[in-house]
Amino acid sequence: MTATTFIHTSDLQLGMTRWFLAGEAQARFDAARLATLRRLGEVALEHGAEFIVIAGDVFDSNSLSAQTTGRALEELRRLPVPVYLLPGNHDPLVADSVFRRLDLPGVHVLADSQVVAVTEGVELLGAPLLARKATTDLVRQALDGLEPTENIRIMVAHGQAEARSNEHTPDLIDLAHAESRLAEGTIDYLALGDTHSAQPVGASGRVWFSGAPETTDFRDHATAGGGETNSGKALVVQVEKTTTSDAAVQVAEVTTGQWTFEALDRELGGEEDVAEFLDALDAYPDKERTVIKYGLRGTLDMSATRLLEEGIAQHEPVFASLRERARLTDLHLEPGPEELDSLGLTGFAATALGELVESAGTDPTARDAVNLFFRLAKEN
Repeated sequence: MTATTFIHTSDLQLGMTRWFLAGEAQARFDAARLATLRRLGEVALEHGAEFIVIAGDVFDSNSLSAQTTGRALEELRRLPVPVYLLPGNHDPLVADSVFRRLDLPGVHVLADSQVVAVTEGVELLGAPLLARKATTDLVRQALDGLEPTENIRIMVAHGQAEARSNEHTPDLIDLAHAESRLAEGTIDYLALGDTHSAQPVGASGRVWFSGAPETTDFRDHATAGGGETNSGKALVVQVEKTTTSDAAVQVAEVTTGQWTFEALDRELGGEEDVAEFLDALDAYPDKERTVIKYGLRGTLDMSATRLLEEGIAQHEPVFASLRERARLTDLHLEPGPEELDSLGLTGFAATALGELVESAGTDPTARDAVNLFFRLAKEN
């Protein structure tokens, strides 16, 4: 029997900038992304991993500053196990690729689709991007001509295995074909990069996106499964194989990230709702590493509006970034008599509004109805 344990990660995008992070917050974000490399080394030692594969987008681009590149290479050099880097769409293996300037012991670039021996009985097969956009299924192309093997063979690729729209793209990975090659033993695990949330794809349990080991984008709580829902992870992969087509694979997610990016959506109708929203902000434990964008809707009176404005003003300096989603924000100040008169209502509508206004002082439901009436009338 042959067995190996390794770390599967991708999409570090070292050198990434976020426009909403100002000054020192961006510097802390940069430092956290470099620290992730150290954490990957620690995870490798903790789990007895023999090597690390980074399935594309190690760097955010091929034109980073000398300081960013130098610090990244220093962290790669310090890793306690060999690391294998695959060029992705952010850092393709073009003429000015950072990978062409890389010459470090223990750091290897999967620059073509030749089978690479890692340890006795364990091989890697890469499908690197040689341009920013692939024009064919690079996984299928790399597998062409390869036969099943008794060795453990890990394939490393970068791209999508499921269409995001009805439009066919020539670089889409043929998942059914890849899984047929897994079943016959040509490869035993397909390590993918490009999607930033850790997740398996297909039915075999042997095709995984590792997700980004540090958060890069927002989890959107307004949409079920919206945004980057499972980033900040690395995968510990164990493979055992006794004969050609009987590989057993176990995959475990390990937390590596420090940052939180979340998109919040709230309907506010009064001081209680405002207090609940502010309490939700208070509950984030590491605000200096937390980025929040929020969309707020509703109608508030002067007291609730003041509470909201003061609360946000207190929180803004504490978070790495706390900002309004202008496109999704629709807050109104509770209307006074003059504003209601300005609607110019007549007939049944005016009578109904008048009755609601009379009851609004003692009936919260009537008060909410007046506010809603006002908002709808203004919109129309």
